[in-house]
Amino acid sequence: MKLLKNALIMNYKTKSYDLSNIYYENGVIKKITPTDIVLDFQYDEILDAEGLYVTSGLIDAHTHLGMKGDSQGFEGIDHNEKNDPITPNMRAIDGINPQDITFKEALFAGITVVGSGPGSTNVIGGQYACIKTFGTSIDKMIIKFPMAMKVSFGENPKKNYNSKNKTPITRMGIAALLRETIQKTIEYKNDPKRKFDAKLEAMIPVINKEIPLKAHVHRGDDIISAIRIAKEFNLDMTLDHCTCITDVLDDVLNEKFPLIMGPSLGARGKIELKGKSFKNVATVSKKADICITTDAPVIPLEYLPICAGLAIENGMDEWKALEAVTINGAKIMKIDDKYGSLEVGKVADIIVWKRKPFISVTSPKYVIVEGKNINL
Repeated sequence: MKLLKNALIMNYKTKSYDLSNIYYENGVIKKITPTDIVLDFQYDEILDAEGLYVTSGLIDAHTHLGMKGDSQGFEGIDHNEKNDPITPNMRAIDGINPQDITFKEALFAGITVVGSGPGSTNVIGGQYACIKTFGTSIDKMIIKFPMAMKVSFGENPKKNYNSKNKTPITRMGIAALLRETIQKTIEYKNDPKRKFDAKLEAMIPVINKEIPLKAHVHRGDDIISAIRIAKEFNLDMTLDHCTCITDVLDDVLNEKFPLIMGPSLGARGKIELKGKSFKNVATVSKKADICITTDAPVIPLEYLPICAGLAIENGMDEWKALEAVTINGAKIMKIDDKYGSLEVGKVADIIVWKRKPFISVTSPKYVIVEGKNINL
């Protein structure tokens, strides 16, 4: 048994700060008690949080972590397979490099779980994975795979394909190609004499509603198009980025698709980012549960706590911000039975912060992953 004592847990459920002792063994939280109660165990390790703020490991549900090598050119760019706009058979786990320095930087900033997968060049980009940021082999870091199927709308697929190779260059073309692939998958699934097709085979979990579409959408009309197609085929879907969602907010909220917002830090690099701001993040958070994303490496993943802090500065409730970088991401990736909060039975991913997180720029004193204290 291991013990973290005197931990000031930030409890999003009760919106309270609970001074507690946390007991964990074999990477799982076994007990949480008030600090005046110390259970009689033989302890392998005792850490003293000294009354500092404590949260679960932070979560970013939309990244490309390990798929675009830090400080590398062509040699390390593995997040977009540009030879075809339809590549659902691409698997993130075949392109993620755990030795990339961004993993360690994220871990040491308190982020322990991410969704990582293909970029937004393709209309259908491939299968996302939910992974830990700690480890050396991707096969041992996987929490859930496949976690989602990446699809993209708007400027990115438009600018990466052209009429020379007979691929879509309009928003109509993007939507049509996505519809065509979904319809082909339905027919493929229902054909008892079908011949194996790797692309359509990869799409079957989508039409079976085993995994959601993960829709790259910035502009309001693209958000509405994604919703239209998902409803047309009765598919699950998350709406990722949602930069201009305030233009169509009431229409979107009525549909109740999960929202992942960001990256809101940095410059507006293209026209469809005109609504990019932490003020919009705060506005939407007042009406819906959201996740905050860095879209790493667009914004380095280690700055996720800063993004939460900037959202708070622009009007987001402090507890909503905590949820947006912990439990909400876990819910979207359907791993909230094990991750996203400090509760008995969940994985012991525990962050002890040197100062109050999100309100001030701070870094962890301790990072505990599956009960193991990572030497910072």
